[in-house]
Amino acid sequence: MKKVLFCIIFSLVFLSVAFANDYLIGDGDTLKISVWGEPELSAVTIVRPDGKITLPAVGDVRASGYQPIELAGKLTEDLKKIMKEPIVTVTVTGITNNKVYVFGGGVPSGVHNLPGRTSLLRFLCRLGSFENADLKRAYIVREGKKLDVNFYHLFIKGDLSKDVMLKAEDIIYIPDNELNKIYVIGAVNEPKYVFYRENMRILDAILEAGGFTKFAKENDVLVLRKKAGKTETIVVKAKDLMTEGDLKENIALEPGDVVIVKEGIF
Repeated sequence: MKKVLFCIIFSLVFLSVAFANDYLIGDGDTLKISVWGEPELSAVTIVRPDGKITLPAVGDVRASGYQPIELAGKLTEDLKKIMKEPIVTVTVTGITNNKVYVFGGGVPSGVHNLPGRTSLLRFLCRLGSFENADLKRAYIVREGKKLDVNFYHLFIKGDLSKDVMLKAEDIIYIPDNELNKIYVIGAVNEPKYVFYRENMRILDAILEAGGFTKFAKENDVLVLRKKAGKTETIVVKAKDLMTEGDLKENIALEPGDVVIVKEGIF
């Protein structure tokens, strides 16, 4: 609920910059070109696949790749050849070239159109649930290069300093959280996997799995942990932890651990 509220507030605060002037015009975008006092030179036009537009008295002009203010400056210089002190404004009224691509399994893969200038946080707020996502391993690929963006600190911790502006053709990789699962099996009431979280301890995982059954050997709990391709076995005396307060037995867990509670008749 806190993350949902945070997203709503953030979106409202930054809504005014959604269509900021540093948007890069792309093929298929609709542009409104206005020349002050010269309606016959003004036009509404669509950027062609070759990245150009055609305007009265100017002819073909490259528009793709320019910011609206840059294109306005370029058109101003072109029009100075035929008139004095032209005043030109360029407004993007329709965007079709502002797509980003999402894959990785943590959220549904797909192609998304960005509504103008969009930050990563605003985009994540629109994606929906991240229950199956591992944001710590997520990243952005831009122009063939991997951007080191901390999705986890941004979306979970609310650290706005980690936010970045998305660009058309960005590839956003959000993997699933399979590697973050901790399996709790054996003599527990609800054998299951639980998701790792920061500072998670073995007692936390056992309690999330319903606690010990009456047949559990509480002082014979195993934690299997893979390290450098090998499996390490850690023995935990959980009964000593609960009855005697032996906190050293409440070991910290790591993503991918398997907790096995042995069973005994006596």
